Amino acid sequence: MTVWFTSDTHFADPRVLRIDRRPYPDLATHDAALIEAWNERVAPDDTVWHLGDFALGRPAGHVDRLLGALHGNKHLIVGNNDGPETTTSGYFASIQHYKELEIDGIPLVLCHYPFRTWNKMGKGCIDLHGHSHGRLKPVPRQIDVGVDAWGYRPVTLAEMLEARATKRRPKAPPEPGEGA
Repeated sequence: MTVWFTSDTHFADPRVLRIDRRPYPDLATHDAALIEAWNERVAPDDTVWHLGDFALGRPAGHVDRLLGALHGNKHLIVGNNDGPETTTSGYFASIQHYKELEIDGIPLVLCHYPFRTWNKMGKGCIDLHGHSHGRLKPVPRQIDVGVDAWGYRPVTLAEMLEARATKRRPKAPPEPGEGA
């Protein structure tokens, strides 16, 4: 089982095409590409921590349909754009605003928002966040897990640490149907 991180997918939210200038011609293509990229990486039994701003909840039932189409055991860290349809979905294994956990001996703090300081920061704890869409200058032990920063797909802690060490980030995935 692999643990994945992501945020700021903004499924069904037309603002991301305009504000974030995502490389998709329309919202249907955007959503299909993000679903395909997610499912190419995440196995059904994997764990995914989504650090907020999952989807715009219109029309009714859309969030549950999206979650049902995505692989993995999904946990939500609530973001500023997660409305009632997202925060009440039964497809999330847990829903919270903040979480501390450890992976491979590395302590992590998870929140939608980036912190200036965080618990155990001086003891090697890494702050994983979303919200900034890859626009904040990285600080030590703080990583933006948002799709805008990671080629529009979920990422593992090992991948983030390797990219940080080599200063390399993935490219955007191809549009649906173009292959990997």
